[in-house]
Amino acid sequence: MAVQVRDYQTELEQIMRSNVSPRVLKDRISDYHENDIASSFEVLTRDERERLYRILDAEQLSDIFEYLDNAEIYFEELNARKKVEVLSCMEVDQAAALLKRLAKPERNMLIDLIDNESKRDIAMLESFDEDEIGSRMSMNFIEIKAGISIREAMRELVAQAAENDNISTLYVTDEQHTFCGAIDLKDLIIAREGSSLDDIIMESYPYVYAREMIEDCIERMKDYSEDSIPVLDENNKILGVITAQDIVQVVDDEMGDDYAKLAGLASEEELNEPIRQSVHKRLPWLIILLGLGLVVSSVVGLFEGVVAQLTIVICFQSLILDMAGNVGTQSLAVTIRVLMDENLDGKQKLGLVFKEARVGMCNGLILGVLSFVFIGLYVIFAKGMTPGFGFAVSACIGVALLLAMMISSVSGTVIPILFKKFGVDPAVASGPLITTVNDLVAVISYYGLTWIFLIEMLHLTD
Repeated sequence: MAVQVRDYQTELEQIMRSNVSPRVLKDRISDYHENDIASSFEVLTRDERERLYRILDAEQLSDIFEYLDNAEIYFEELNARKKVEVLSCMEVDQAAALLKRLAKPERNMLIDLIDNESKRDIAMLESFDEDEIGSRMSMNFIEIKAGISIREAMRELVAQAAENDNISTLYVTDEQHTFCGAIDLKDLIIAREGSSLDDIIMESYPYVYAREMIEDCIERMKDYSEDSIPVLDENNKILGVITAQDIVQVVDDEMGDDYAKLAGLASEEELNEPIRQSVHKRLPWLIILLGLGLVVSSVVGLFEGVVAQLTIVICFQSLILDMAGNVGTQSLAVTIRVLMDENLDGKQKLGLVFKEARVGMCNGLILGVLSFVFIGLYVIFAKGMTPGFGFAVSACIGVALLLAMMISSVSGTVIPILFKKFGVDPAVASGPLITTVNDLVAVISYYGLTWIFLIEMLHLTD
């Protein structure tokens, strides 16, 4: 029997369009998960959404808004009072992220109206650069003092649990709020009342510093299967936590940025982003690549004499250039993935360069031999040339392909390693940049070999 999956979005749409009292509507809506309610926003009309805003309280709406991809669009539909209430109920990191996407005048007005605690926490988050861990941390965690009894720790847990969702791990600090370790909720529950709290504290619990760059510690965070990891300041005082959900989001954002950079974009684009912003992100790299493309064209122009004497070689230029670009991009993708490991030493990086060079040489050798055979036969039978001429041309193409692929593999590995060494994001060594550099290498290899081997040595002409 086929498994029937409920379509919550359709159900919610029908409920919102039903003719029931606000109280009944609220009860029915409350039975659904906030993520499903958020997903239904796209199919509801503005009037239907405004009806929803009226019947749900700020706490419920804040949970829904945390699941919306374009929360700022729907946030603008709320009145000023409701906006302040929703922001005050939201997780501080979520509220800060939402405020950043609002127009500056409205953002400043709302910050002035929210409660002092939220205002202070948002200001602290905004004090960090968006590439620092501190900008992603949550203030939602349970903190207990070292030296208290098991009974007192349980009391603290119960007292703080109402205001905090992350209760699976309790963080232990001293009187100066210096981080001492962590306690697993399960260990606290099963601990005997007479035992010492020190016996269940994990003093070597993993942590990160608020000023650490996200990309520098992302692998370290992924290595631990903890629900949350504390974020400390330079004095080892706990400021907040990074939850498992935050880590997944951070990894997803980093991958999105890397994919964008591989495509030659300054940063990842949003689906509903204005055209002007998209153009602004794409244009700088395109201008750089235009300049590099002109350099490649100028180099091709230096070999006009070669093309004039042996015009058939122009037919296979794109083959050499495309293969060199493809190989370079493959090496770039492998290298960027490997460079995410911060523990990689110089010897391992050198080993990666040699490995990619060998891979490029092996692939180039195989494809070079195939090119020699098939291009030779093509020139003989399709172009009506002699076997000597056909296989001389195909041999030159095969050797040029071997050289271009081997050099492209090395450049696709060395360039991001050098970028990383000088503190530049290796993903900036993007696909278009590597491809253009490899085009330059391929053009020089191809036409250089054609001139030396076919024209100067064999004196071939069409």
